[in-house]
Amino acid sequence: MTERLEANDAGIARAAALLRAGGLVAFGTETVYGLGADATSDVAVARIFAAKERPRFNPLISHFPDAESAFAEAAPDELARRLAERFWPGPLTLVLPRRPGCTISDLAAAGLPSVAVRVPRGAVTTALLRAVGRPVAAPSANLSGKVSPSDAYHVLRGLSGRIDAVLDSGPCPVGVESTVLDLTGDSPVLLRPGGVTVEALAEICGPVSHPDDYADTLPAAPGRLASHYAPGLTVRLDATEVAPDEALLAFGPALPGGGLTWNLSPEGHLDEAASRLFAGLRFLDSEGARRGLARIAAMPIPRTGLGLAIRDRLRRAASPRPG
Repeated sequence: MTERLEANDAGIARAAALLRAGGLVAFGTETVYGLGADATSDVAVARIFAAKERPRFNPLISHFPDAESAFAEAAPDELARRLAERFWPGPLTLVLPRRPGCTISDLAAAGLPSVAVRVPRGAVTTALLRAVGRPVAAPSANLSGKVSPSDAYHVLRGLSGRIDAVLDSGPCPVGVESTVLDLTGDSPVLLRPGGVTVEALAEICGPVSHPDDYADTLPAAPGRLASHYAPGLTVRLDATEVAPDEALLAFGPALPGGGLTWNLSPEGHLDEAASRLFAGLRFLDSEGARRGLARIAAMPIPRTGLGLAIRDRLRRAASPRPG
């Protein structure tokens, strides 16, 4: 049963408690309603992907009550600080390098060395984020591929029974998602148009590139490359046996013969597997290389539910590397 919480002190306190406990809570921002979870918890973030039936582990935007909190997790340059001063709180997301010690989970960042951060506008949203006291990952609160919700009714229509609560703060004034600007490269790159116009950005940044402007030389950016941030060891999919020179990424009962194994979920639970995926790939990659292994053999993952997202990430990890 999904609770519908009023946007008052009691409702905000209840929503914050649910989020701190690992629950899913939809809440309104100035753009659209987001489906919030504790961004520091792989398990909580995995619940987002399950609830949305999201087929890929795309990077999620982490939300903060102020720029100081956001920049405690992400490393800003001078341009990022100027953009934050001009547009935060507001509908602008900045993709920045992770700080050492960043608490945002690998699953929320899709295994990338960058994080997407935003300070949304609105008294209720700010109060909620302050009460949570942690980064809150929040993609749009709708089933994957459906229209983004701009009021609580839209959220309940699509996600009732799938999430713990919705904090009803009324209709969203902007109604389109935030603009996403990648500042991890040599020049700003627009990854998604949204509530802040390119013209407004250009007043601070100068010319802003779009990925289509240089598709053949695109730097690694969230969800843009078939093979991005893949392990150093090659990955072999749908393995039914393990060779002596392979590490095993297991799901369910492990295959015999693997000298180095990381089991995503011994009981075959997809939510657990999702929460352990990036840590497992990193472990097998580093320890496997140390032991002189050649590959990671990944056991089959079901093509249902979160299995689609797990398979998508493994397929990307297994894709041929750019020469």
